[in-house]
Amino acid sequence: MNGEKLWNRNYNKVMVTNFTLFFSFYLLAPILPLYLSETFQASKDMIGIVLSGYTVAALLVRPLCGFVVDSFPRKAVLLICLFLYFILFGGYIVAGGLLMFAIVRTLHGAPFGASTVANSTMAIDVLPSSRRKEGIGLYGLSNNLASAIAPTVGLYIYKEIHNFDILFWIAFLTAGIGFYNALTLQCPPRIIQKKRIALSMDRFFLFRGWFMALNVCLFGFCWGVLSNYLAIYSKECMHITEETGSFFLMLSVGLIVSRLQGQKSLREGRLLRNAFQGIFISTAGYILFVVAQGHMLYYLSAILIGLGNGHMWPAFQNMIIAMAERNERGTANSTLLTSWDLGIGAGVLLGGIVAEYWNFRVAFCVMAIVHVIALLIYLCLTVRKYRPLTSS
Repeated sequence: MNGEKLWNRNYNKVMVTNFTLFFSFYLLAPILPLYLSETFQASKDMIGIVLSGYTVAALLVRPLCGFVVDSFPRKAVLLICLFLYFILFGGYIVAGGLLMFAIVRTLHGAPFGASTVANSTMAIDVLPSSRRKEGIGLYGLSNNLASAIAPTVGLYIYKEIHNFDILFWIAFLTAGIGFYNALTLQCPPRIIQKKRIALSMDRFFLFRGWFMALNVCLFGFCWGVLSNYLAIYSKECMHITEETGSFFLMLSVGLIVSRLQGQKSLREGRLLRNAFQGIFISTAGYILFVVAQGHMLYYLSAILIGLGNGHMWPAFQNMIIAMAERNERGTANSTLLTSWDLGIGAGVLLGGIVAEYWNFRVAFCVMAIVHVIALLIYLCLTVRKYRPLTSS
């Protein structure tokens, strides 16, 4: 057992920054549709259009951010992104109309997407090399905790005081804490290449990891369907109306437990095994969700989906980082996150189309089938392509 410290000061700081980043995001996520409806009397389709701008902006900026993070001092890039993310929360408070709110919300997606790439790359830099696989797996605990706590806090405050401005101020201050925390980061020295390198698509997307990107895109598709249409599906097909929040809480519990449980396997470098276990468990969870008729199976499927994603996501992140050169870590991270965003966007769009022409049960059956296809692609393509690079 090596003596290198995993929980070093700088790693703790990037964990705190990541928590504040996602806490401020998830605090507002469940209440923004209510805000738009109650404050601006926005229709359902208009709410969808306004809120989708955030995801589109994050998707567009992530490949560029990967290049920037690899080409310039990472702390400077991170601080600029976090400052813009922090300050734009003020726009929600002063926006006096739907158009202005839509503009602010869309602009806000860009520094969020860039900050997630920059901070996760910083986490890799501050980890000791012997503990990197383990540390990458634990890094996701911070946003898992945020996703479990923040929506509950946001909905509780909304229910108790029904004041959206207070929620906006809490998000603003939380993001400010994250920015201040990042100011104190001490980065390890890194050589920035001075010679001019011709720009190519390889600087924005790690093409040799395309098979992993395909897998992650399909996983994102399933998550996009589940996260956006769960409440409607639960109400229309399962007659469950009040337990949607509990579903995501159970899912978050699964994510946290699996990340903690999987550390030994990651530390020993068994990435392919971790990924397979995660994909298999989450596939079982998605299938169980589709066939579930009662509350017990409903919640069990949430736990399985959480357990599966908690195993496979850090495995895939470690795998694509292992394929990247030291000066390509930002590109590798942005490749994974961009693929996830693409999948989510496709899931939201196609899930809605399928539900419109058929129904939500068919849409969720398609979701489960896509995850089975992703499992087959992993076994037949990803393992075959990746195995020659490692003995994991």
